[in-house]
Amino acid sequence: MRRPPVPIRQLPETLINQIAAGEVVERPSSVVKELVENALDAGATRVDITLEEGGARLIRIRDNGIGIAADELPLAVCRHATSKIASLDDLEAVSTLGFRGEALPSIASVSRFSLTSRPAGSEHGHGLLVDGGKAGQVSPKPHPPGTTVEVRDLFYNVPARKKFLRAERTEFGHVEEWLRSLLLARPDIELRISHNDKSTRRYPASRSDPMQRLRDTLSAEFAEHALQIEHAAADMRVHGWIALPGHTRASAQQQYLYVNGRPVRDRNMAHAIKSGYQDVVFHGRYPACVLFLELDPRRVDVNVHPAKHEVRFRDARMVHDFIQRTLHEALADTRAQSNQSWQSQSDVPAYQHAATTSWWAGGTGTPSARSIADTRAAYQQLYAAPAAPVAKNHAGNTTEAAATGVPALGYAIAQLHGRYILAENAQGLVIVDPSDAQTRQAKALLEAALRKGPLATQALLLPETFAVDDDACASVQSCLDVWKQLGFDLLVKADAIEIRGVPMLLAHLEVVGLVRTLLSMQPASVQVWVDALSAYAGQAMQRRLSLTEMNALMRSIEAASGGNGALARGVAVHRSLAEIEQWFDRGK
Repeated sequence: MRRPPVPIRQLPETLINQIAAGEVVERPSSVVKELVENALDAGATRVDITLEEGGARLIRIRDNGIGIAADELPLAVCRHATSKIASLDDLEAVSTLGFRGEALPSIASVSRFSLTSRPAGSEHGHGLLVDGGKAGQVSPKPHPPGTTVEVRDLFYNVPARKKFLRAERTEFGHVEEWLRSLLLARPDIELRISHNDKSTRRYPASRSDPMQRLRDTLSAEFAEHALQIEHAAADMRVHGWIALPGHTRASAQQQYLYVNGRPVRDRNMAHAIKSGYQDVVFHGRYPACVLFLELDPRRVDVNVHPAKHEVRFRDARMVHDFIQRTLHEALADTRAQSNQSWQSQSDVPAYQHAATTSWWAGGTGTPSARSIADTRAAYQQLYAAPAAPVAKNHAGNTTEAAATGVPALGYAIAQLHGRYILAENAQGLVIVDPSDAQTRQAKALLEAALRKGPLATQALLLPETFAVDDDACASVQSCLDVWKQLGFDLLVKADAIEIRGVPMLLAHLEVVGLVRTLLSMQPASVQVWVDALSAYAGQAMQRRLSLTEMNALMRSIEAASGGNGALARGVAVHRSLAEIEQWFDRGK
């Protein structure tokens, strides 16, 4: 049936505020976010947060900011009333966390709300009560300099919204997570949190030591294994901390991004981070980071999302490339880390990226005629390392590498279909299977280490947890000794497994996949599990490698075979120049 015509009419103010609350107030953490941001905009250096029942029962925010004058209290709970912008120019150059003037009236419309404040220099404070959007009268009230906002019985008058609130522990967890992101950006403020009449956290101000705030909010392990970066170009500046490639996670939840001090979720920045790490992390792994981007406020629009979670850049591509290049250069010295983790167990020199050298003559795009000597010189410039370390075979005789000045497996020139390494040596072409080589090296290192005792354990920067069924939990519990012997530190929970540590030799791999690989097998002997772990390490090499990684891998293969690269069948295939010429009927 067609709906009968209804005249257009103005919505009541209370209903307008409740509709706005649907955009701004999603859960108690949204209320805490808006109120704490207001406190910081008011110049507060200390904020006390009191919660009951995860914030559903009570949220109280007290600050020592500049306060609100008595005659401005009614305006504070009116829609679109703010002291932070007055014109379009102000809106285009917003530098405060809040500016829309919707938070207080929206929150007050779905709660029992009270606002008490005392500006510096006033004899006493004043308070205002708002019940379900209906404001009372301003009255004198004792209060120290600053402001206190109380939000009781959130969504008491909107039952449809209240039923979507989660368990008390879950809601409190959301509050803690948002506060963590705020505290990383503001080490200069002191923040105290109490829940259900119990003091839970206190974060003292740490102006002189930003690393202390990093340790307090994330972990000491992250602070220890994070790389500090700072770079400025094109009127932009990026700074913060990024995790080293060996300390990645299975999700992007530990990526804290900020634009002009504002916590944001931005796909453009997230993709730039992923691109910056693409050569040093495995597929499915995400680096943890705390990254601050600073640029002219006029080059970014913060008025995109009602809750101000998202931003829009005027030059999105420039921002993306700036972040990507900064991270790529900062991580240059760790480019070959995954392969060098194996080399640390041997005498093979570590080859580090030092400079970029063109492989083409004159930069015209036309390949020049290059001899192996040219390649060797270019290799030395590219990796700033000896191109042909002197080595001896198992009989003690000097190898061909020492005699010709060229390693047995030569120098990498390309990778075929993201799988096989193509290299040239003194005789001709060498094709290497990195996956099989890595499998063999991993197996040899694991077996050698196990002969000396249990494998050394590398504690994770942040523990990884994943859900499993009861059978998997029982399986792990029944053979924890074997897991410990292999270097794993696991905690079995009711329906999940927490990974706290993994074998140090395999710490660069994707840890959840590593554990799942063994869980998919029935409890077996240590040797069977070693074979499975070795195969998993080999599978991780089925990806695009940088030239640094390719050459580092080949040097480690040569070291494992006495310097001549003559491993078992399936790792490397040699084709002499004479054989290749026969393919094309040369000389006939």
